[in-house]
Amino acid sequence: MGHKQVLRRNFRFVTMLGFASTVMASWEIILPLFTFVLTDGGTALLFWGFIAVAIGQSLVYASIAEMASMSPTAGGQYHWVSEFAPPKIQKLLSYLTGWLTAIGWQVYLAGVCFMVGTITQGLIALNVQDYVWHNWHGTLLTIAVIVFSIAFNTILAFRLPLIEGIVLFLHIAGFFAIIIPLWVTGPRASPREALLEFTNNGGWPSVGLSSMIGLTAPMSVLIGFDCAVHMLVINVTLAFVMGVTLIFTLGDIDSILSTPTYQPFIQVFFNATQSYGGTNAMVAIVIILLTACCISEVATASRQIWSFARDRGLPGSAWLAQVSPGWNIPLRAVCVSLTVSSLLSCINLGSSVALNAINSLGGVSILISYFITISCVVQRRIRGPPLPPRRWSLGGFGLYINIAALLFLIPIIFFALWPLATPVTASNMNWSSVMFCGTLIIAMIYYVVKARHEYTGPVMHVKRDV
Repeated sequence: MGHKQVLRRNFRFVTMLGFASTVMASWEIILPLFTFVLTDGGTALLFWGFIAVAIGQSLVYASIAEMASMSPTAGGQYHWVSEFAPPKIQKLLSYLTGWLTAIGWQVYLAGVCFMVGTITQGLIALNVQDYVWHNWHGTLLTIAVIVFSIAFNTILAFRLPLIEGIVLFLHIAGFFAIIIPLWVTGPRASPREALLEFTNNGGWPSVGLSSMIGLTAPMSVLIGFDCAVHMLVINVTLAFVMGVTLIFTLGDIDSILSTPTYQPFIQVFFNATQSYGGTNAMVAIVIILLTACCISEVATASRQIWSFARDRGLPGSAWLAQVSPGWNIPLRAVCVSLTVSSLLSCINLGSSVALNAINSLGGVSILISYFITISCVVQRRIRGPPLPPRRWSLGGFGLYINIAALLFLIPIIFFALWPLATPVTASNMNWSSVMFCGTLIIAMIYYVVKARHEYTGPVMHVKRDV
């Protein structure tokens, strides 16, 4: 791919399997995002919407997997755009895609850390009867999780493969440790109530509109599988079973929505078990696994901006691209991840729906990077030279799968930017659109001032056998 390898590859099959499982954290992440579904769409949306987005995302990841087979590189989408875009626009498109993927992974890191922090806060609210909820408590807990994850990726980086192997076991065992008590002790909803009754608690003009906005939850669980496409079936299955478990054992919806924990899934656990000890143990499993996800996200997010910095696409690229001697990690990129995630967690200080804003910003950034990348491949298939050799190919169906993936992404991206409820105020506004546009403006200013003179795109370094 044109770059000298400077990081040791110390993962094996089992530990890589563990990394891919925890960085996705499919069934774990659907739990804190459950509140989105209860607001827009209801339990029926979680069931049918999950099936719909799983099929749509399969088209997207099939397209991504083929590109990864052509060019297996840490650069991901921005590298593929550089290779497959028309020459006249490949430089700018690749540059923008690099910013999108960098934003997406940095924001997802902050989002998962925020989940851990606020779930921990919710567990405190469950056990301490006179606890007074303050948003800044959640922000401080989030920053503590970020610092812990950063420390693990620096001081204990050499232990990361071992930990991933252990967490893989907990990822599977923890799944059964949660769904079995819910099915055994929880209430039962009728199939009609759970699967056919869509709701509109967001105050939108129609249930259909509410449901399209509510797709944010099942969609978010399935974003990011481009880093390990082969994990899609396993993680989709686990997340789907967890979603089905939640909608059938939900119980009293009023107690769920008014829970003092601000985490509906914690109240579902408690209502089912009627035990503080049992609920604490089940939630502790989720916290441990999401913390492991944070650790893996640090590795992913930092290496993404490190890779982009090697191609001089970011401010301070020369500084960011250096790998500290003896560390075998992009330490400076890790420090940037610490700063960005800590700042994003401060959104919680002024917004009641901070997780939605963070989640939407990360999702939209990654999804648009998918859209640009697949569009470039479609253009290459129709008008350009033949695609490079690959070990895994879509064959004669490639063009149709690519186009179907693009058609699926358009409405998903559009509704991901919407707030969860009306009337829209400053505190419940989905500020992801503002942050997204602001970041792209900064990127374009930097491009005009400096990057257009330095950034060439990774395609200029690729050496392929004829």
